[in-house]
Amino acid sequence: MWSAFTMLLKKKLLNAVAGLAVALALPATAYAQAAPAQPAAAAATKDADPALWVVKDADTTIYLFGTVHVLKPGLSWFDEAVKAAFDKSDTVALEMVMPDPATMQGVIMKAAMAPQTDPALTTKLPEASRPAYAAALTSVGMPASALDRFEPWFAAMTLAMAPLPKLGYDPNSGAEMTITAAAKAANKQLIGLETFEQQIGFFDTMPEDLQVKYLASTVKEFNNVGPLLDKMVAQWSAGDPDALGKTMNEEMRKTPEVGKILLSDRNARWADWISARMAKPGTVFIAVGAGHLAGNDSVQAYLAKHNLKAERIQY
Repeated sequence: MWSAFTMLLKKKLLNAVAGLAVALALPATAYAQAAPAQPAAAAATKDADPALWVVKDADTTIYLFGTVHVLKPGLSWFDEAVKAAFDKSDTVALEMVMPDPATMQGVIMKAAMAPQTDPALTTKLPEASRPAYAAALTSVGMPASALDRFEPWFAAMTLAMAPLPKLGYDPNSGAEMTITAAAKAANKQLIGLETFEQQIGFFDTMPEDLQVKYLASTVKEFNNVGPLLDKMVAQWSAGDPDALGKTMNEEMRKTPEVGKILLSDRNARWADWISARMAKPGTVFIAVGAGHLAGNDSVQAYLAKHNLKAERIQY
């Protein structure tokens, strides 16, 4: 489920990708269809209890919180043990801290455009995928050839994001948005485990054949994005990281070279960072995509190799 991994990436990165696609590829009338929907009437609040872990020694405490990067309004999750852990923390670490919009668009523009000598993107897709690809673009108000001069990863991410507003997922309701705003309001140190350039690079440096597989899979799953994301959010809300990890990561793990780039290697680097940070006193609240905190190659599994145990906090 490639689109499931797309949801692991930071929502604002995805919005930047989709926003640039709109700016470069769509006429003004189409932008009105693709732009985020206006806020709906306030939804009834529903309790959510996503999973939370802690790693600690005598003078250092590090909380691990798994997020889903796009959410519908009305979920009450930033409370109870999650909020208590956040409040105790001096530092908040996200996958990345977003740069300004101009910087983001510059990075994406440089990475996303295919060389002028490349054939049109549509011709790179398997023939069987082309009608569904054109239909998906048309359904979000884009001409079938709108993304022909872009690289496959960019088209895939654009298609993954485009239907979300119509499905009720508010761009302002993602977990990172809430955590970032709270960290700034409390004057906490806010740091990124990665940079915007790195996260774009995970896709841009992927061999083209894998990018095409990513796009073809996104097209295949296009009409299932809503049910898939609803399932992920329900599992996240219920505090079931094993089920959520399976939903997010199962298909990607079938392509080991992709799983290595997008999951295993990153989890290992983050575990290294946590191990090094344990040598310094203080309390840190780490929030990363929930799929990174599940499975045999999770952050917790790599922490065990550093003789560090992440304990689940029950609440």
